[in-house]
Amino acid sequence: MKYHIVSLLLVIVGLHADYPDQHRVARTSDMWDRISSNSNIVLNEDETALTLANGETLGFFTLTPDTLPQPFDRGLPSWNGTAGNDDSGFKVSIRFKDGTDWSPWLTVGFWKEDNWSPYGATSYASGHIDIDYAVLDDFHTIWQWRVVMKRQAASHPSPTIDKLSFFVSDQRTTDNLDLAAITADDPPEIFIPTSFVCQYNVDPEIGGSICSPTSTVLALRSLDIEVDAYDFAIDNYDDHWNLFGVWPRAVQNASTFPVDAAVTRYRTWSQAYDTLAAGGRVVMSVGQPLYAGHLMMLAGFDAQGDPLVHDPAKQNGYSYEFNKYQLSQSWFNKGGVGYTIYPEETVVAIDGNHRAPFPDQAALHQNFPNPFNPSTTIRFELSSASNVKINIYDIGGRIVSHLTNSMYLAGSHGITWNAENLAAGVYLVQLETKGQTFYKRITLIK
Repeated sequence: MKYHIVSLLLVIVGLHADYPDQHRVARTSDMWDRISSNSNIVLNEDETALTLANGETLGFFTLTPDTLPQPFDRGLPSWNGTAGNDDSGFKVSIRFKDGTDWSPWLTVGFWKEDNWSPYGATSYASGHIDIDYAVLDDFHTIWQWRVVMKRQAASHPSPTIDKLSFFVSDQRTTDNLDLAAITADDPPEIFIPTSFVCQYNVDPEIGGSICSPTSTVLALRSLDIEVDAYDFAIDNYDDHWNLFGVWPRAVQNASTFPVDAAVTRYRTWSQAYDTLAAGGRVVMSVGQPLYAGHLMMLAGFDAQGDPLVHDPAKQNGYSYEFNKYQLSQSWFNKGGVGYTIYPEETVVAIDGNHRAPFPDQAALHQNFPNPFNPSTTIRFELSSASNVKINIYDIGGRIVSHLTNSMYLAGSHGITWNAENLAAGVYLVQLETKGQTFYKRITLIK
């Protein structure tokens, strides 16, 4: 391998600065296989979710610790599940390992009502949960999940959970973004229509507070799912924090319909385009200079590569076009957080009227932009869910960056690489998945 890489590259050795974004998902079978402690939790009859055993009103499970190859100091937890009625539900907690010590269990959220007493800790000496966002003072690579379920009566429907998602990152990636390069990113034309609703028309009392649920409704309606905007907003209300806009509640609320949803990040417009092109939907969490805090649905891109949005805060918000630089500031300076929503049977959109299955095999595409300085997006496709390892090599066959070694869903994906501290030259990207290996030459300019 070393000599194969040497024959392809002529570059100067360098070091990578920021740690890459990483995403780890545990679904039903994975959770069941990795339970380290269990009280009254079983698989449901069709083995699609974890649930309370018959006759039990309280239970919990803890998973074995998760480990990622690269450190992180920020995390976006989310989950998919159900709660049969107002007195049934689940609470999700997480803890982090620092050396040999574990943090206390931190509550990251619940579904559906706040029937928990006490709610649980949300901070410790080295970090805290900022409502829906893990903010850590130090870098970590290891964490652990715990889920508690309960119902007031054994005859009531049990809550279920079928997915735990944790998208982690290095805060420096947000701090060091190149907005000029992001604004210059012009994805291909695509447009996602929907049945539009302005949030202020949903209800005069809560209209100013429901951008998150209304934007999620726009995404669901674009998938031909009938959703009542007022009912969805009421369900989205977090009666612990007294907010309609808690991120994991929106994707959890969406998951009660036939979709798969998670809170994730995007670092470029092309990454967001890849999700739309694969049949997914993106709800963007934006800030200044356009809004103090707001969410809107990404509708697509026009022929010039400029983003279009469905903005529920505007009466004329359907297919609305902001100044691209200001919209880039508003989204990516806030971290590019978004709700990523796929239909349960995901397909790749060819155009507005025709659809086709995922590609027959994995592929590594050319990075964008290329040449680049200092950031670029490594793009790849998968025909089925699989583990993906991506490394970047120098002339001596040495790895200068471990980008990822994680599970990914079928579809199109992108990972941003920041090479700010590397020397200019040609590098080699290597992607390995399911026994296949792919290479691409990429060029860093200074």
